[in-house]
Amino acid sequence: MSLVEQRPDEGADGVAARIDELPWYDRAMRWAQLTLVGDDPKEGSGFDPQFWVEYFREIKADGVCLSAGGYMAFYPSDIDGHYRSPYLGASDPFGEIVAGVRELGLVVMARIDSHAVHDTIAAQHPEWLSRDERGQPRRHWSAPDVWLTCPFGPYANEFVPLVNAEIIEKYDVDAIFANRWAGEGRCFCDGCREKYRNATGAEIPVPPASRGDYSADEIRYRQWWETTLLATARAWDAQIRAIKPSARFVPNSGGGALSAFDMAKLAGQSDILFADKQARSGLSPAWSSGRHAKEFRAVMGMKPVGGIFSMGIEEAHRWKDSVQIGTEIRMWVASATANGVRAWFTKFAGAVHDDRWLDVVKDIYLWQAENEAYLRNTRSIADVGLVYSQQTARAFDAADSERSVNRPILGWYQALVEARIPFNMVHDQLLDESSLDPYRVLILPNIAALSDAQADSLRAFVARGGTLIATYRTGLLDEFGHPRSDFVLADLFGVHALGTSTDVTNSYLRVRHDISDADAAAVIAPLERTSVIINSANRVDVELRDDAARTVPLSLIDSFPDLPMEEVYRRDFDESTPQLVLSEYGNGRVAYFANDIDRAFSDYLVHDHFDLLRSVVEWGRNAPELVSVRGAGVIEVVAWEQRESMTVHLVNMTNPRYLKGPIVETLPSPPQFISIVIPRGREITRARLLKAGSDIDVLVVDGRLEFTVDEIHDFEVVAIDLSDPRQ
Repeated sequence: MSLVEQRPDEGADGVAARIDELPWYDRAMRWAQLTLVGDDPKEGSGFDPQFWVEYFREIKADGVCLSAGGYMAFYPSDIDGHYRSPYLGASDPFGEIVAGVRELGLVVMARIDSHAVHDTIAAQHPEWLSRDERGQPRRHWSAPDVWLTCPFGPYANEFVPLVNAEIIEKYDVDAIFANRWAGEGRCFCDGCREKYRNATGAEIPVPPASRGDYSADEIRYRQWWETTLLATARAWDAQIRAIKPSARFVPNSGGGALSAFDMAKLAGQSDILFADKQARSGLSPAWSSGRHAKEFRAVMGMKPVGGIFSMGIEEAHRWKDSVQIGTEIRMWVASATANGVRAWFTKFAGAVHDDRWLDVVKDIYLWQAENEAYLRNTRSIADVGLVYSQQTARAFDAADSERSVNRPILGWYQALVEARIPFNMVHDQLLDESSLDPYRVLILPNIAALSDAQADSLRAFVARGGTLIATYRTGLLDEFGHPRSDFVLADLFGVHALGTSTDVTNSYLRVRHDISDADAAAVIAPLERTSVIINSANRVDVELRDDAARTVPLSLIDSFPDLPMEEVYRRDFDESTPQLVLSEYGNGRVAYFANDIDRAFSDYLVHDHFDLLRSVVEWGRNAPELVSVRGAGVIEVVAWEQRESMTVHLVNMTNPRYLKGPIVETLPSPPQFISIVIPRGREITRARLLKAGSDIDVLVVDGRLEFTVDEIHDFEVVAIDLSDPRQ
């Protein structure tokens, strides 16, 4: 009997019955991963398979991912060249746990790793190895006596399918989950050289010094690499389905704007993916897990996505046996869950050396199991979209990608979270009408690389009544990273590009309170007591087009000396150069910032910039907020509809180290006044706070539910049960 069938609070015709009818990849909501290590099967290691089966039962996990094979087998494999754990002996830890969790009714994925082989296997199969441009096999950068494998040769095309087939045929599993399946670095083995030559007629190019190298040779190689890799994933999936039609191949992927391959393409051929952003690193903010969830939701739509989190401290020095403070784990999962991904904890090594995390995960999972119906989202109700562009990221090297791609996104992300505006992320390859239809406002944070077709889609979005907000170099490169002579969206922006100015010091923005357009004046209304605020350090030099009426609320005060102090005064009083241009196009609106104000906000956190970013979104929406949350503190707001309800997640990011990333405690928020639009044709049958476990007194005013939450500790979820619109 499955766990969902055991829940006493569900009737035979309720949520649990419907869950059992779903395919396995949509059924599981709370995943557990156990990544075994080589000495786990050793006697006295502390690894106990039955401990994990019991723990999975206690926390009401409904899906597990267990180490099976590939680099190292944790079952008695019969495949030649399949390296076993040196302590495996006659044991079968993988099979033992599979049998135990299947009795509980859990979904099971078998984990393989295909990026490396042990020294003894490399000696037997040198044809499996990845090679550098000199033809030399490539050693693993971390582990001794380990060699990297070629992702396109006989290892991937012959050996891995044998492993997949053996696992599927031998054990009762639902899928093969592959870690590091895309290989590590560029391979120059004879097989890759021949395949590339046959496909393109060219030789594999040496990796460029800069990732932003968009030479014809490099573009051709990247296209071949991506096409071949995605074809491998499809081939593995087809082979697995041929053995067991319900089974799938599930490729692990880091995802996001800096991912090596097109996430939209990977999502298009996948029934389920997992966002592998396991914990905070460095000073990344508390909402980083939510951002990663949004990036996956952008390409997966409402397909299931898991959010992988670890208990460890995720830094470059790789402390895999570490355990974070419980508060940080809770907040990481809260933001990810709020943004629509399913919890997946990963534990490295089967022995538990530090048990502080066990009760933390148990509390999280038991709460989620109790409230599962409110976490099975069917539609986001956000009307603001924030675009991220892998296309743009590929036009820059690693350092420039951080500055020019990631930080503008971070600036907008933080501004939208702090403004309590529900929003989604949008992938730059999914700008068609159906993908953009839910949004009133679409934000382009320095989306430098745009094709003509993408530009046409954005024009159509605005013509239909949407608002486009763009910054800095948006549209000054084509899809291959080649410079354009002018903005591809110059007609929307209302300006021509004349050049760029970078690293500018002591530049300012003139706040033009003399503009006559009342709506445009509202954008700068938060700055009513000043006529000058700081500019960013980078801008496109622009001039206004003369083909339409434009409003310029902000203009340029150009740089002047900042030392000696006696020389700190303006010389140039020309304020005709626009820095923010507002206009109308078709039925929609357009706001263009000629500077990188989003990156500046990420870097310097100047409140004037926050006020501008928030108010320009409100100008763009030009309609009441669907969800309004007012009160002190930093509250992330995310809103969803489910089959019979809607929810608003309120994640309290207020903590002593908010701007440093780490969380040691959360500070309870003061009262929050909340107003939520009720979907047309629906009535509220019940409203409650799921974390507090209390009902809300229903007060509907002009189609909005209005109430006050006295305080929020780590997070709260407002759950509103709705009548069936068919009744």
